[in-house]
Amino acid sequence: MRIDPAGWPFVTGPLAPAAVLAAAGWAAGRRGLRLAAWPFALLSAYMALFFRDPDRRCDVEPAAPDDVLAPADGLVTVAGAAQEGVAPEPVPEGGWQQVSVFLSVVDVHVNRSPYRGEVVQSSYRPGSFLAAYRRESAHRNERSELWLRDGGRTVVFRQLVGVLARRIVTRTGVGRHLATGERMGLMKFGSRMDVFLPRECTVLVRVGQRVRGGETVIARWSDRG
Repeated sequence: MRIDPAGWPFVTGPLAPAAVLAAAGWAAGRRGLRLAAWPFALLSAYMALFFRDPDRRCDVEPAAPDDVLAPADGLVTVAGAAQEGVAPEPVPEGGWQQVSVFLSVVDVHVNRSPYRGEVVQSSYRPGSFLAAYRRESAHRNERSELWLRDGGRTVVFRQLVGVLARRIVTRTGVGRHLATGERMGLMKFGSRMDVFLPRECTVLVRVGQRVRGGETVIARWSDRG
């Protein structure tokens, strides 16, 4: 199983005290010390699960040119008109539609680009750490935002951390070209991703639906512009 590079300190960190306790327990013949190693071993196993980075369909075959893919695994909490006060300024002409995906602490946290194109704008803003499912978190929490442009098409997406998350990792920037579904970062320990789409897109998911990053089609362009 592939582990995201950012996860290795969290995976290996608990193994040191686990090894020390287990070794000391065996050397001294003390079962209590051996048992004390288990919580650290289980924590390491959970960290490996959290930072897992599985391949998805977009890694083996290109997405259809009009498809917008889920940027992460999780539960759809917004699907339709953009929430008032959420979209950043300036906004593309025609207004926004919005799809938001909430990631629980057991979901894959590797983030993927929902669409293809050049990164034409990138911004990071520190902030609060409200629960990511709360509406006000979108304009108060720490976030990283990217604007993608492909010809006349623009998609904006945002990494938004939650109450447990404390760091956003964004591995791209202005001038980079991303493919639909390409890995571009991750968020640590429970987060949310917002995707803002022009009205030429048809939103194909609903609130309460579970999606898989790099596989689920969340929207589709209805024109060839």
